Order: sequence, then C-alpha cells, then structure tokens
Amino acid sequence: MADEGGPAHEPEYDDAAVRFLGILWGEGFLSPGGSAEVDRVLAGVELTGRTVLDFGCGAGGISLHIARTYDPVEVVGYDVEQPVIDKARMAAAVAGLSSKVRFIASPPGRLPFDDEEFDVVFSKDAMVHVPDKEWLFSELFRVLKPGGVLAASDWLVSHDGELSDEMKDYIAAEGLSFGMASPRRYLDAMRAAGFEDTTAESRNAWYCEVARSELERLNGPLYAEAVAAVGEEYVRKNIRTWTAMQKVLDSGEHCPTHLRGSRPAGERP
Repeated sequence: MADEGGPAHEPEYDDAAVRFLGILWGEGFLSPGGSAEVDRVLAGVELTGRTVLDFGCGAGGISLHIARTYDPVEVVGYDVEQPVIDKARMAAAVAGLSSKVRFIASPPGRLPFDDEEFDVVFSKDAMVHVPDKEWLFSELFRVLKPGGVLAASDWLVSHDGELSDEMKDYIAAEGLSFGMASPRRYLDAMRAAGFEDTTAESRNAWYCEVARSELERLNGPLYAEAVAAVGEEYVRKNIRTWTAMQKVLDSGEHCPTHLRGSRPAGERP
C-alpha cells in the first residue's frame, strides 16, 4: 500500500520481497502470524454469507484464507500495487477460488468502491503505508454498510512524540513507506470517521517473541532456502532489518495492534 494521494511509484513489494516473505511467513502472506493471526483478528466477526473487503491484500494469501475458511459470499482484495494483484489472481485461479475472490488494483486515492458496499472491512498490517489516518478511516467507513464491522491489524508506534533513534534506524532499514502512528491517533481517527465500539489491543508481547524466532530461523534453518530464492545480499539485508526491529519491539515502541470498530446500524452518511 502507499500514500492515498501520492504519485505513481515503484512497487515496494517486488518479486524478491514476495518470495522472501513467503518463505518466512507463508505463501502469499506479506505480514506475520499466518492464518492463525488472521483468525485472531477476525475472532467473533460473522463472515458467513457476507461481502468482505481485504484492504491492502498484497499477494492474496489472506483473502484466499478468508474465502476458504469463513464461507463469505465474496472477498474483494484491494491493493495499489499491480504486481502483487497479478500474483493474487494467479493464486486464486490455482486454488479454484476465482469465482469467490476478486482482486482489484488502483492508484492511491479514493477507493474504487461504492458507498456501503461491504459488510466487513478487513486489513492486515497495510494501513501503516497510508500516513493520513483520518482520510483512511473515512474511506473505510464510506464503503462499509451500516451495521458493518472493521477488523484490522496494523503496525503502530506506542507514543505521539518524536521517534527514537532506534525506531528511525529500523524504519530506514525497512526502506518502506511507513506512516506509523499511535493507538490514540488511530482511535481518534476511527471515531472521527463515525466508527463506534472502537478498540485497540496491543500485540507487542506476541510479536516480540515471534520476531525473535523469525530472526533465529533466518540465521539458521531458513538461511540456505532464502539465499537460494533471493540471494545472499537480500537475506543479509533483511537480517539487519529484523535485528533493528527487535530492538524497538523489545523497548515497546513498535506495537503491532488489533483494531476493531463498527458502523452504526440504520444510519446513512
């Protein structure tokens, strides 16, 4: 994903990134935790017979998991990067799910969906790429039906002050368009857009341990496989990135967070 108002850009998740993250996180997944963490984000949300938007769907692994597991009427995966959408469409065809899952790419800006189109809006660690949280939640609220649910996870920073040097080093190591913000800002933006019953649950303790395990695997049993897929320089760069990330996870400044909110039933914009 990228800034909602930005110009055309080179894809941040290129073929090497998709291959590397697939080895680490699972085929088609561009965020940690696999299907189990997706299920935690969606816990208690009724998806059977519903229409679902997967905002920032990446290579489509999550969209396909939702379609297989929860029996929705349709899942629509959306991303601003055409290459990952192409991969997602191929994966859907291979899985025999093209009739149940659509993938759409469009440039950053207003989402290419009608008002009140979806029963559920889902997102997994993609909203971090949109700096304007107020705009973002206004758009997600717009495309959600009255009575609908937003269930998401994202990468947040624990405070509203200046980022620490360690966090700046980590973001520089990632080399991605991170627009990290605090839980307070997320919740304020959600409420300003009209969401009710808003919650934010830190997953820092969980990812502290998961990321530590990921780094150990990159330095150990996954190293040869990853090098064969993307080359040694790419793997070593990501080991440096994970090392920098572990510092800000351990300090608590980097706090992956589950977010939940609902659009009031019966109202109209």
